[in-house]
Amino acid sequence: MASPLVAQAGTALRGLARRSALLRGSLPVSSCTDICFGPCFGVLSIFPAAKPSRANKACFQSCSALQVSFLVVQYYDVQLTPKRWLNLQEYQSKKLMADHGVAVQRFFVADSANDALEAAKRLKATEIVLKAQILAGGRGKGVFNSGLKGGVHLTKDPKVVGQLAEQMIGYNLATKQTPKDGVKVKKVMVAEALDISRETYFAILMDRACNGPVMVGSPQGGVDIEEVAASSPELIFKEEIDIFEGVKDNQALQMAENLGFKGPLQQQAADQIKKLYNLFLKIDATQVEVNPFGETPEGQVVCFDAKINFDDNAEFRQKEIFAMDDKSENEPMENEAAKYDLKYIGLDGNIACFVNGAGLAMATCDIISLNGGKPANFLDLGGGVKEAQVYQAFKLLTADPKVEAILVNIFGGIVNCAIIANGITKACRELELKVPLVVRLEGTNVHEAQRILNESGLPITSARDLEDAAKKAVASVENK
Repeated sequence: MASPLVAQAGTALRGLARRSALLRGSLPVSSCTDICFGPCFGVLSIFPAAKPSRANKACFQSCSALQVSFLVVQYYDVQLTPKRWLNLQEYQSKKLMADHGVAVQRFFVADSANDALEAAKRLKATEIVLKAQILAGGRGKGVFNSGLKGGVHLTKDPKVVGQLAEQMIGYNLATKQTPKDGVKVKKVMVAEALDISRETYFAILMDRACNGPVMVGSPQGGVDIEEVAASSPELIFKEEIDIFEGVKDNQALQMAENLGFKGPLQQQAADQIKKLYNLFLKIDATQVEVNPFGETPEGQVVCFDAKINFDDNAEFRQKEIFAMDDKSENEPMENEAAKYDLKYIGLDGNIACFVNGAGLAMATCDIISLNGGKPANFLDLGGGVKEAQVYQAFKLLTADPKVEAILVNIFGGIVNCAIIANGITKACRELELKVPLVVRLEGTNVHEAQRILNESGLPITSARDLEDAAKKAVASVENK
């Protein structure tokens, strides 16, 4: 039976997928579906809920468009470990927007209660909003282990900002999206609180169906856009953007009109839309979502809250942005794996999975579970692997005290099996491996790899195929 966390994750993933599909108009609002993510099925596969298949049971994704990596095993008791390739705090995203001329609230960042107090005084705002900075949603309803309730507070008194910051900074904030013990708050954002007289929704995203960027907007903002798409699809406006010409003046004005801006505000909104598109291009974003994209009683159009997703393939030319990546909330093992260009996902079983490719990892975890075992993790080598990476991978796997056996499942397309075999034998000798090791290799240079393993004199169990490998790995644990 699936754990509550996995069930919650499945609901969240289905929501993300439905949002994408509904906004593109490619999924009927009334349809009842089960969603599966994974490279094996393309970016997104939709299965009728009435016809579940093995594909529903386990799935992993590394996808720039959603900027997350998931391992979801809906019918097995595992731990979900979400990971975004680039993690920016709210204040970092707001600074990017401000640097590109997008209208946001005035704000300062503080890492101590005294700094927060001084920031509140410098703002000279009628009302101030104090926000804890963590990479999780639901902050407003979160609880600190200091006893303070809520990670977002409004006040007109700068002294209260200092008092609240004292109960935030250095304490853990637990929300629906954090681990049970919460996440330590290291910084707070002290911002000018603005009244919102009207809220709209606006986003620019890369849409595969249109082979390029698309503007999506709705006059109903401040709420989940998928709810609007489901209940009032006529209030969702979509406009394709020519990647060579960019957003034209008439397109921006038409979208501003669709969003309900009138008079001078219409031109102001159109200008903001063009600046948001300029930001989208300059930072190699895959999505810039502003909700709410609102207007104030004083006649300002302001981006009050935004989510920015980046194309991780553009890291080589967006070094300053990627240098801001906040990895402090990642699992230590994930950060260690990333140093060697390895992708690590932690689970709660006892059989470590050492694979190359997300689809193969999904299948490996699935077949271990189908044979009565539980995957402890999987570690993805990727493509251009070297012996040193294989050695580091084994170091990571054996550092997990839960691991009682290791299953290596490699398909040598780009990967040379002989390199894997040499790395395995080196790791076994130098790390003095004390847990059973089952190896299944197939593909490029596999015969040379098998010779290396056979002549190594090491207690390595070879497997002829994945089914055989899974059975042997499960049996090695059961026989302990």
